[in-house]
Amino acid sequence: MSHKINLALQIIPSVPSEQVYAVVDEAIAVIKDSGVKYRVCPFETVMEGTYDELMEVVRKTQEVCFKAGASQLLVYIKMQIRKDGDVTIEEKTGKYDSI
Repeated sequence: MSHKINLALQIIPSVPSEQVYAVVDEAIAVIKDSGVKYRVCPFETVMEGTYDELMEVVRKTQEVCFKAGASQLLVYIKMQIRKDGDVTIEEKTGKYDSI
């Protein structure tokens, strides 16, 4: 699939409660460093890119969470994919950005 999709990623690491945000921050750093367009939200991070590039980012976020000390992960993924066109973050949330 060569069209851009949207992928929402939520990772809940199994670590002591005081370490959860630090581990999630490691995953968000991987997303930031990947170069894909993304938006951090309170419960998940939404990314925009091709299916293959986003699934690679998802894999790397999981790896970094394990390296940061997680013994297991709950990973929730939601995707919007169009057959014949791109999906953008802007089309869903752009009208709210100035609020």
